[in-house]
Amino acid sequence: MEDMKTIQWFPGHMAKTRRMIQKSLPLVDAVAELLDARLPLSSRNPEFDRLTRKKPRLVILNKADMADPALTQKWIAYYQKRGAAVITADSKSGKGVKNFPNALRTLLAPQLARYAEKGMKGRPIRVMILGIPNVGKSSLINRLAGGKRAKAEDRAGVTRVQQWIKVDGGVELLDTPGVLWPKLDDQEVACRLAFTGAIRDDILDQEALAAKLLELLHTKYPQALLERYKIAPDAELKGFALLEQLAKNRGMLLSGGIPNTERAAIALLDEFRGVKLGRITLEEPPVAAIPAPTSASADTAAQENAFPEHEG
Repeated sequence: MEDMKTIQWFPGHMAKTRRMIQKSLPLVDAVAELLDARLPLSSRNPEFDRLTRKKPRLVILNKADMADPALTQKWIAYYQKRGAAVITADSKSGKGVKNFPNALRTLLAPQLARYAEKGMKGRPIRVMILGIPNVGKSSLINRLAGGKRAKAEDRAGVTRVQQWIKVDGGVELLDTPGVLWPKLDDQEVACRLAFTGAIRDDILDQEALAAKLLELLHTKYPQALLERYKIAPDAELKGFALLEQLAKNRGMLLSGGIPNTERAAIALLDEFRGVKLGRITLEEPPVAAIPAPTSASADTAAQENAFPEHEG
Protein backbone atom coordinates (compact mmCIF):
# COMPACT_ATOMS: atom_id res chain seq x y z
CA MET A 1 0.00 0.00 0.00
CA GLU A 2 1.28 3.49 -0.85
CA ASP A 3 1.94 5.99 1.92
CA MET A 4 -0.70 8.61 2.55
CA LYS A 5 -0.50 11.73 0.47
CA THR A 6 0.56 14.84 2.34
CA ILE A 7 -2.39 16.29 4.25
CA GLN A 8 -2.94 20.01 3.80
CA TRP A 9 -6.11 21.97 4.49
CA PHE A 10 -6.08 25.74 4.90
CA PRO A 11 -9.22 27.30 3.38
CA GLY A 12 -9.08 31.00 2.54
CA HIS A 13 -11.39 32.02 5.39
CA MET A 14 -8.81 30.78 7.88
CA ALA A 15 -6.22 33.30 6.72
CA LYS A 16 -8.85 35.99 7.22
CA THR A 17 -9.54 34.67 10.71
CA ARG A 18 -5.91 35.12 11.74
CA ARG A 19 -6.17 38.78 10.79
CA MET A 20 -9.43 39.13 12.76
CA ILE A 21 -7.80 37.57 15.83
CA GLN A 22 -4.92 40.04 15.71
CA LYS A 23 -7.29 42.97 15.30
CA SER A 24 -9.63 41.88 18.13
CA LEU A 25 -7.05 40.80 20.70
CA PRO A 26 -6.76 44.26 22.34
CA LEU A 27 -10.51 44.08 23.12
CA VAL A 28 -10.27 40.99 25.37
CA ASP A 29 -8.91 40.31 28.86
CA ALA A 30 -7.99 36.68 28.29
CA VAL A 31 -7.93 33.85 25.78
CA ALA A 32 -9.66 30.51 26.32
CA GLU A 33 -8.17 27.84 24.09
CA LEU A 34 -10.07 24.61 23.53
CA LEU A 35 -8.05 21.47 22.93
CA ASP A 36 -9.28 18.00 22.08
CA ALA A 37 -8.52 15.93 25.19
CA ARG A 38 -7.70 12.99 22.90
CA LEU A 39 -5.00 15.12 21.21
CA PRO A 40 -3.90 17.73 23.75
CA LEU A 41 -0.80 18.67 21.78
CA SER A 42 -1.73 18.00 18.17
CA SER A 43 -4.99 19.94 18.58
CA ARG A 44 -3.06 23.09 19.49
CA ASN A 45 -2.53 25.60 16.74
CA PRO A 46 1.07 26.76 17.30
CA GLU A 47 0.28 30.08 15.63
CA PHE A 48 -1.90 31.01 18.62
CA ASP A 49 1.28 31.38 20.69
CA ARG A 50 2.52 34.14 18.43
CA LEU A 51 -0.89 35.75 18.00
CA THR A 52 -1.88 35.81 21.69
CA ARG A 53 1.43 35.60 23.56
CA LYS A 54 0.81 38.38 26.11
CA LYS A 55 -2.76 37.44 27.08
CA PRO A 56 -3.64 35.25 30.10
CA ARG A 57 -4.77 31.86 28.84
CA LEU A 58 -7.21 29.24 30.06
CA VAL A 59 -6.79 25.80 28.51
CA ILE A 60 -9.96 23.72 28.22
CA LEU A 61 -9.43 20.02 27.57
CA ASN A 62 -12.73 19.44 25.78
CA LYS A 63 -14.28 16.11 24.82
CA ALA A 64 -12.75 14.72 28.03
CA ASP A 65 -15.54 12.14 28.13
CA MET A 66 -13.97 10.57 25.02
CA ALA A 67 -10.39 10.57 26.32
CA ASP A 68 -8.43 8.15 28.49
CA PRO A 69 -8.92 9.50 32.07
CA ALA A 70 -5.44 8.52 33.27
CA LEU A 71 -3.76 10.32 30.37
CA THR A 72 -6.01 13.35 30.83
CA GLN A 73 -4.61 13.78 34.32
CA LYS A 74 -1.09 13.66 32.90
CA TRP A 75 -1.97 16.34 30.35
CA ILE A 76 -3.49 18.57 33.05
CA ALA A 77 -0.20 18.37 34.97
CA TYR A 78 1.76 19.00 31.76
CA TYR A 79 0.00 22.27 30.97
CA GLN A 80 -0.13 23.42 34.60
CA LYS A 81 3.65 23.09 34.78
CA ARG A 82 3.79 25.53 31.89
CA GLY A 83 1.88 28.15 33.83
CA ALA A 84 -1.55 27.51 32.31
CA ALA A 85 -4.91 27.40 34.02
CA VAL A 86 -6.59 24.12 32.97
CA ILE A 87 -10.08 22.66 33.20
CA THR A 88 -11.70 19.63 31.56
CA ALA A 89 -15.11 19.67 29.94
CA ASP A 90 -17.58 17.88 27.72
CA SER A 91 -19.33 20.70 25.93
CA LYS A 92 -21.99 18.45 24.42
CA SER A 93 -23.29 17.10 27.75
CA GLY A 94 -22.29 20.20 29.70
CA LYS A 95 -20.11 18.31 32.18
CA GLY A 96 -17.38 20.56 33.57
CA VAL A 97 -18.62 23.67 31.72
CA LYS A 98 -19.85 25.26 34.97
CA ASN A 99 -16.20 25.48 36.11
CA PHE A 100 -15.39 27.94 33.32
CA PRO A 101 -16.42 31.24 35.03
CA ASN A 102 -14.62 30.47 38.32
CA ALA A 103 -11.47 29.34 36.51
CA LEU A 104 -11.58 32.54 34.48
CA ARG A 105 -11.97 34.75 37.55
CA THR A 106 -9.11 32.96 39.31
CA LEU A 107 -6.90 33.43 36.25
CA LEU A 108 -7.75 37.14 36.05
CA ALA A 109 -7.87 37.87 39.81
CA PRO A 110 -5.06 40.50 39.76
CA GLN A 111 -6.60 42.24 36.76
CA LEU A 112 -10.10 42.22 38.29
CA ALA A 113 -8.68 43.69 41.51
CA ARG A 114 -7.17 46.55 39.51
CA TYR A 115 -10.52 47.17 37.79
CA ALA A 116 -12.23 47.31 41.21
CA GLU A 117 -9.68 49.85 42.48
CA LYS A 118 -10.52 52.05 39.50
CA GLY A 119 -14.26 51.83 40.19
CA MET A 120 -14.86 49.37 37.33
CA LYS A 121 -16.08 46.47 39.48
CA GLY A 122 -19.02 45.65 37.21
CA ARG A 123 -17.02 45.71 34.02
CA PRO A 124 -17.65 42.59 31.89
CA ILE A 125 -14.85 40.06 31.48
CA ARG A 126 -14.18 39.70 27.79
CA VAL A 127 -12.71 36.43 26.56
CA MET A 128 -11.68 35.25 23.11
CA ILE A 129 -12.52 31.60 22.39
CA LEU A 130 -9.94 29.90 20.18
CA GLY A 131 -9.51 26.41 18.83
CA ILE A 132 -9.02 24.35 15.71
CA PRO A 133 -12.05 23.14 13.68
CA ASN A 134 -14.42 20.65 15.27
CA VAL A 135 -12.94 20.98 18.76
CA GLY A 136 -16.28 22.06 20.29
CA LYS A 137 -16.09 25.84 20.58
CA SER A 138 -19.66 26.52 19.50
CA SER A 139 -21.05 23.76 21.73
CA LEU A 140 -19.17 25.21 24.71
CA ILE A 141 -20.49 28.70 24.03
CA ASN A 142 -24.04 27.42 23.65
CA ARG A 143 -23.75 25.66 27.02
CA LEU A 144 -22.40 28.78 28.70
CA ALA A 145 -25.07 30.95 27.08
CA GLY A 146 -27.89 28.56 27.96
CA GLY A 147 -29.08 28.26 24.40
CA LYS A 148 -28.01 28.00 20.79
CA ARG A 149 -26.26 31.31 20.30
CA ALA A 150 -23.41 29.94 18.15
CA LYS A 151 -23.79 27.62 15.19
CA ALA A 152 -22.65 24.11 16.14
CA GLU A 153 -22.26 21.10 13.88
CA ASP A 154 -20.15 17.96 14.15
CA ARG A 155 -18.03 18.79 11.14
CA ALA A 156 -15.03 20.97 10.51
CA GLY A 157 -15.20 24.59 9.41
CA VAL A 158 -18.75 25.59 10.43
CA THR A 159 -18.19 28.90 12.26
CA ARG A 160 -17.09 31.46 9.67
CA VAL A 161 -17.42 34.85 11.42
CA GLN A 162 -16.58 36.37 14.80
CA GLN A 163 -19.46 37.01 17.16
CA TRP A 164 -19.79 38.44 20.69
CA ILE A 165 -21.98 36.44 23.04
CA LYS A 166 -23.04 37.48 26.58
CA VAL A 167 -23.16 34.71 29.18
CA ASP A 168 -23.96 34.58 32.89
CA GLY A 169 -21.55 36.01 35.45
CA GLY A 170 -20.74 39.18 33.56
CA VAL A 171 -18.71 37.41 30.89
CA GLU A 172 -18.69 38.23 27.20
CA LEU A 173 -17.26 35.68 24.78
CA LEU A 174 -15.79 36.39 21.38
CA ASP A 175 -16.24 33.33 19.21
CA THR A 176 -13.90 32.83 16.27
CA PRO A 177 -13.84 30.37 13.36
CA GLY A 178 -11.66 27.30 13.85
CA VAL A 179 -8.16 27.85 12.50
CA LEU A 180 -5.64 25.29 11.31
CA TRP A 181 -2.13 26.42 10.42
CA PRO A 182 -1.02 27.09 6.85
CA LYS A 183 1.31 24.13 6.54
CA LEU A 184 1.01 20.88 8.47
CA ASP A 185 4.72 20.09 8.50
CA ASP A 186 4.37 17.15 10.87
CA GLN A 187 2.26 14.57 9.07
CA GLU A 188 1.86 12.53 12.27
CA VAL A 189 0.08 15.55 13.74
CA ALA A 190 -1.97 15.89 10.54
CA CYS A 191 -3.05 12.24 10.75
CA ARG A 192 -4.11 12.55 14.39
CA LEU A 193 -6.20 15.58 13.51
CA ALA A 194 -7.76 13.66 10.64
CA PHE A 195 -8.55 10.68 12.93
CA THR A 196 -10.78 12.92 15.06
CA GLY A 197 -12.47 14.74 12.18
CA ALA A 198 -10.64 18.08 12.53
CA ILE A 199 -9.79 17.80 8.82
CA ARG A 200 -12.65 17.12 6.43
CA ASP A 201 -12.99 13.48 5.39
CA ASP A 202 -13.79 14.33 1.79
CA ILE A 203 -10.21 15.46 1.09
CA LEU A 204 -8.62 12.34 2.63
CA ASP A 205 -7.81 8.78 1.61
CA GLN A 206 -9.97 7.12 4.26
CA GLU A 207 -8.50 3.65 3.77
CA ALA A 208 -4.94 4.88 4.28
CA LEU A 209 -6.09 6.96 7.25
CA ALA A 210 -7.91 4.02 8.86
CA ALA A 211 -4.88 1.77 8.34
CA LYS A 212 -2.70 4.28 10.21
CA LEU A 213 -5.24 4.57 13.01
CA LEU A 214 -5.41 0.79 13.35
CA GLU A 215 -1.63 0.61 13.56
CA LEU A 216 -1.61 3.20 16.34
CA LEU A 217 -4.41 1.46 18.26
CA HIS A 218 -2.72 -1.90 17.77
CA THR A 219 0.26 -0.49 19.68
CA LYS A 220 -1.43 1.65 22.31
CA TYR A 221 -4.85 0.03 22.84
CA PRO A 222 -4.63 -3.61 21.68
CA GLN A 223 -7.39 -4.66 24.07
CA ALA A 224 -9.83 -2.29 22.40
CA LEU A 225 -9.18 -3.90 19.00
CA LEU A 226 -9.50 -7.37 20.47
CA GLU A 227 -12.83 -6.62 22.14
CA ARG A 228 -14.37 -4.63 19.28
CA TYR A 229 -12.99 -6.35 16.18
CA LYS A 230 -11.51 -9.65 17.44
CA ILE A 231 -8.08 -8.54 16.21
CA ALA A 232 -5.55 -10.23 18.46
CA PRO A 233 -2.17 -8.61 19.19
CA ASP A 234 0.19 -9.70 16.43
CA ALA A 235 3.54 -8.04 15.72
CA GLU A 236 3.35 -9.22 12.11
CA LEU A 237 0.14 -7.31 11.34
CA LYS A 238 0.77 -3.78 10.08
CA GLY A 239 -1.30 -0.99 8.55
CA PHE A 240 -3.37 -2.20 5.63
CA ALA A 241 -3.17 -5.84 6.75
CA LEU A 242 -4.93 -4.79 9.95
CA LEU A 243 -7.67 -3.12 7.91
CA GLU A 244 -8.12 -6.28 5.84
CA GLN A 245 -8.34 -8.31 9.04
CA LEU A 246 -10.98 -5.99 10.42
CA ALA A 247 -13.02 -6.34 7.22
CA LYS A 248 -12.77 -10.14 7.35
CA ASN A 249 -13.70 -10.34 11.01
CA ARG A 250 -16.71 -8.08 10.46
CA GLY A 251 -17.84 -9.99 7.35
CA MET A 252 -17.27 -6.97 5.14
CA LEU A 253 -16.46 -8.85 1.93
CA LEU A 254 -16.76 -8.21 -1.77
CA SER A 255 -17.49 -10.92 -4.32
CA GLY A 256 -14.84 -13.62 -4.23
CA GLY A 257 -14.24 -13.06 -0.52
CA ILE A 258 -12.12 -9.93 -1.05
CA PRO A 259 -12.06 -7.71 2.06
CA ASN A 260 -14.08 -4.52 1.57
CA THR A 261 -11.46 -2.21 3.05
CA GLU A 262 -13.34 0.95 2.06
CA ARG A 263 -16.36 -0.08 4.11
CA ALA A 264 -14.12 -1.22 6.97
CA ALA A 265 -12.30 2.13 6.98
CA ILE A 266 -15.54 4.11 7.21
CA ALA A 267 -16.78 1.85 10.02
CA LEU A 268 -13.55 2.19 12.01
CA LEU A 269 -13.41 5.99 11.76
CA ASP A 270 -17.10 6.32 12.67
CA GLU A 271 -16.78 3.96 15.63
CA PHE A 272 -13.58 5.55 16.91
CA ARG A 273 -15.18 9.01 16.80
CA GLY A 274 -18.32 7.59 18.38
CA VAL A 275 -16.33 6.18 21.34
CA LYS A 276 -17.40 2.63 20.44
CA LEU A 277 -13.81 1.48 21.07
CA GLY A 278 -13.73 3.08 24.52
CA ARG A 279 -12.09 6.22 25.85
CA ILE A 280 -8.85 6.67 23.93
CA THR A 281 -6.09 9.30 23.95
CA LEU A 282 -3.73 9.14 21.02
CA GLU A 283 -0.71 10.95 22.45
CA GLU A 284 1.12 11.27 25.76
CA PRO A 285 2.85 14.33 27.21
CA PRO A 286 6.47 14.79 26.11
CA VAL A 287 8.92 13.42 28.64
CA ALA A 288 10.84 16.68 29.03
CA ALA A 289 9.23 18.87 31.65
CA ILE A 290 9.51 22.59 32.33
CA PRO A 291 9.63 23.39 36.08
CA ALA A 292 6.71 25.33 37.50
CA PRO A 293 7.39 29.08 37.98
CA THR A 294 8.74 30.08 41.41
CA SER A 295 8.41 33.87 41.36
CA ALA A 296 6.29 36.68 39.97
CA SER A 297 8.77 37.27 37.17
CA ALA A 298 8.83 33.55 36.43
CA ASP A 299 5.05 33.58 36.32
CA THR A 300 5.14 36.21 33.61
CA ALA A 301 7.78 34.32 31.65
CA ALA A 302 5.82 31.10 31.96
CA GLN A 303 2.66 32.80 30.73
CA GLU A 304 4.44 34.24 27.70
CA ASN A 305 6.24 30.99 26.86
CA ALA A 306 3.79 28.49 28.28
CA PHE A 307 3.09 26.45 25.20
CA PRO A 308 5.65 24.49 23.17
CA GLU A 309 5.59 23.85 19.46
CA HIS A 310 4.27 20.48 18.37
CA GLU A 311 6.59 17.70 19.40
CA GLY A 312 6.20 14.74 17.08
